[in-house]
Amino acid sequence: MRNSNDRLANAFLANARRNATRRGLLGGGAKLAGGGLLVLSLGSLPRAARAQEATPTAGATAGDAPFADDVEVLNYALTLELLENAFYRDGLPAVGDLGTDGFGFSVSEQLAAIGAHEAAHVQTLTDVVASLGGTPVAEGAYDFEDAFASAEAFLATAAALENTGVSAYDGAGQYLSDPGLLTAAGSIVAVEARHASYLNLITDEVPFPASFETPLTPDEVLEIAGPFIAS
Repeated sequence: MRNSNDRLANAFLANARRNATRRGLLGGGAKLAGGGLLVLSLGSLPRAARAQEATPTAGATAGDAPFADDVEVLNYALTLELLENAFYRDGLPAVGDLGTDGFGFSVSEQLAAIGAHEAAHVQTLTDVVASLGGTPVAEGAYDFEDAFASAEAFLATAAALENTGVSAYDGAGQYLSDPGLLTAAGSIVAVEARHASYLNLITDEVPFPASFETPLTPDEVLEIAGPFIAS
């Protein structure tokens, strides 16, 4: 089967090079965890896909922590959820009927359910950040034009976002100091992995491609970020 991440790289790499620069991502008002608005790009996704084949690595030491506290970790997760929520909220009406999957279910209805999950994640993370005395990050301005151009592009982008989001959550979870928050984050990433498996399946990929998921650091997420950020 073809690798969806490689297809995405071919489709969106040019756009990523035009629109994504570290300076641009760090500019504007969306600052997060000392690193800017961390979101997911398509241009470098084959690297993330290859990382799935590796075995887990040891967690970073305290001195390497990219987050100052639990609030920053949660705001990082919230930034990713805001992006995914906007993608489904705005994209499903734009692309129209996505047909049925191999089990006879409406793909549009299944993805609407995924979108509802993302909206619930946004609300929960927003409430928890506020309850901890932090300021929840706000939704950014996104550019999904290429991803909404066709049903195939939309589904491939959805698969890429969900797969990379799982690795991003896995990378950030180790920095949560509150065991209760770690458990809550684990309950979210488990659902994100279910999303990724379904989207892999309907885009002709293996739904469970490796024995282990390799975490992505915030810097790695930033490195592959860009095309979806309008400002």
